[in-house]
Amino acid sequence: MTTAHLAVHYLGGDGPTTLYAHATGFHSHCWTPVTGHLPGLHNVGYDARGHGETPIGTDWPSPDALDWIVYGRDAALVAHSLSVDGPVVGVGHSMGGAALLMAALDAPELFSGLVLYEPIVMPPVDPSAGSGNANFLAIGARKRRSSFASFEAAIANYAAKPPMNIFTPDTLEAYVRFGFREGDDGQVHLRCTPEHEARTYEAGGLHHTWDRLGEVDVPVWVLSGRPEAGQPSAGTAALASRIPGARYIQLDHLAHFGPMQAPDEIAALIGEAALAFHDRPGQSRAGNPFTR
Repeated sequence: MTTAHLAVHYLGGDGPTTLYAHATGFHSHCWTPVTGHLPGLHNVGYDARGHGETPIGTDWPSPDALDWIVYGRDAALVAHSLSVDGPVVGVGHSMGGAALLMAALDAPELFSGLVLYEPIVMPPVDPSAGSGNANFLAIGARKRRSSFASFEAAIANYAAKPPMNIFTPDTLEAYVRFGFREGDDGQVHLRCTPEHEARTYEAGGLHHTWDRLGEVDVPVWVLSGRPEAGQPSAGTAALASRIPGARYIQLDHLAHFGPMQAPDEIAALIGEAALAFHDRPGQSRAGNPFTR
């Protein structure tokens, strides 16, 4: 049962409610460059546990390990709170995509459809063996610099090197301004601690959502960047093929951080999917009431 206090943020627009779930280490405001192109949708995002303004919480199955099923329950809780006027469109990136899939499996009535960019759902691994890619990410997370002299210093640092040097300037600005907090020491500090990010990566291959993909009972659009070995994109097409009726769209000019790299393009696809989910056939993307 979820007992965490989840931070939920209005991201602009007015229309059918659309819920945004972010990637590991990020937060809901990273979606604002995307939602800025979608004034015809009522865009709402939430910060996952230990990310942004949401505390980690105390009701994990173990204090020493994270269970992504809890991330899924949290996503369902937020969707339920927003579904007063009907099912919502779920939009998720990476971990956020997995959380929304879990939520839709347990409560399909909450969703009119899902748009997922490279969701982290993979064949289950032996917990004792771990996941090589997840552990590699965890090692990197634990080495991550967590403090800077100022917001401006953090932005300059990230803009100068991969992977964030491909982010649009407004996306990078949003990531830093809402992903760091000012400390009493005069510096700014990551809200999602390196340890929490690392533990999230370590648990990413341990949930069993892959085995349930055939049970998904809502329309799903699965988006992917160029497939690359060792990246989530390598398995995204296979994931989509396991979801009944899913539409798979491959964007070879984008990488895993496609929503931060090309927010206008991702927004156009979200708007197109929202039209399909809300039974508005026959309208071109140019005439889409959800986009601009």
